[in-house]
Amino acid sequence: MGREHMSELDTSKSETHAQNRGTKIITLSDIKANPELTFLVQKADGAMEAIGYTEHGQRHTGVAATRAREVLLGVGAAQRRAELGAIAAYLHDIGNIINRGYHAQTAAVLVYPLLTKLGMPLEEVCDVITAIGNHDEKDGAPVNDLCAAVILADKSDVHRSRVRTTEYLRQDIHDRVNFAATRSRLAVNSGTDIISLSLTIDTEISSVMEYFEIFLSRMVVCRRAAEYFKHQFELEINGQRLS
Repeated sequence: MGREHMSELDTSKSETHAQNRGTKIITLSDIKANPELTFLVQKADGAMEAIGYTEHGQRHTGVAATRAREVLLGVGAAQRRAELGAIAAYLHDIGNIINRGYHAQTAAVLVYPLLTKLGMPLEEVCDVITAIGNHDEKDGAPVNDLCAAVILADKSDVHRSRVRTTEYLRQDIHDRVNFAATRSRLAVNSGTDIISLSLTIDTEISSVMEYFEIFLSRMVVCRRAAEYFKHQFELEINGQRLS
């Protein structure tokens, strides 16, 4: 039986179970259409802008959601797990509305009542908030499949489109490194056990060494996330492979 057919069966079973329990199959489209959740994403990004952080709004959350879905499908997860991974990735940063510190945990606390109010089954809500609450490299770890995907999706989003202004490139290493990244691609390589992040960095703007200065801990947690899927994490910068 092919993976596509298995995914269809998985979705059908999820819908039946949800109907039996009086819950709903919540999709990423439902999340994006919810005014309360959309407002939280926007306001959290506004808090980040106020303290000089790179973009953490709908562009970043959209990229993270797409990448989390692709990772899960790439490692053979069912369609429903991929959808839940996308939802977790889309909501992973709303804790920034409270404070940057422990934003992963506060995001999980915020998300719980909102998803239950929408009618998502409790088992799925728990998996989503576990993924959100453990996505940060400082105090988190890939504790479930959704979390591993969110980590890879979130930490791989380094790109100049996240820089709000070029005014402080000289002073701010985070802006400088992000602005120097002109290409960022995360992929589960077909036929291999490798998850790769391929970057193009303009070294006239920032050195590769500066990238590692601020992103080394994120690459370490990406390696752990890939290992959760029994894959190897490979980083390629300007054509040079590091694994």
